[in-house]
Amino acid sequence: MPVFKHDVFLSFRGEDTRKTFTSHLYAALVSNHINTYIDDEIERGEEIAPALLQAIEASKLSVVILSQGYASSRWCLNELAHILELKERHQLSVLPIFYGVDPSHVRNQRESYAAAFVQHEKHFKQDKVLKWREALTKASDLAGFDSRKTSPDSKLVEEVLKVIQKKLNRKYSRDLTPQDVGTSAAQFAHTNACEFSLFCNCIIVSVDS
Repeated sequence: MPVFKHDVFLSFRGEDTRKTFTSHLYAALVSNHINTYIDDEIERGEEIAPALLQAIEASKLSVVILSQGYASSRWCLNELAHILELKERHQLSVLPIFYGVDPSHVRNQRESYAAAFVQHEKHFKQDKVLKWREALTKASDLAGFDSRKTSPDSKLVEEVLKVIQKKLNRKYSRDLTPQDVGTSAAQFAHTNACEFSLFCNCIIVSVDS
């Protein structure tokens, strides 16, 4: 049996959501006593550090926040590929959140995702690029949340938290004070990172091919 050190691993593009949605989600998770891992490295190499791989593997659930710039980060794409490999081995649950992006653009690599891959194809081998594309397609085939259908962000955070609580078999609490949010957000301010069996309160994303 795997030994879990973390309840949730957050994968996100720091430049897109670190100070906004991800910050609020992190604060809610911490305030509800959900052990949440966030990578705090800013300068990164091409490959994922062993410690980060171990953190993903030691987590019960990965929440992947797919934003406009997510695909521009090779680090995020490497994370996602590893996360999806673990899911296929039934070692990790995955919850995608399409934040400000059309799920079909993620699935088919259109718009900002298409532009990102134009650059990746110039600098990386074809097998790596194909692996990233497949990971994005698989992620967008999963049940998750579309931020365009659940707003404002405070409501989205609440709905995501409910689903995570149910998955982890935790009691949901709405007793989140301004002080809690401020403390958690402050702790988070220096961090940067880039098929979930949903029981209820989740938007099922339908992706057009």
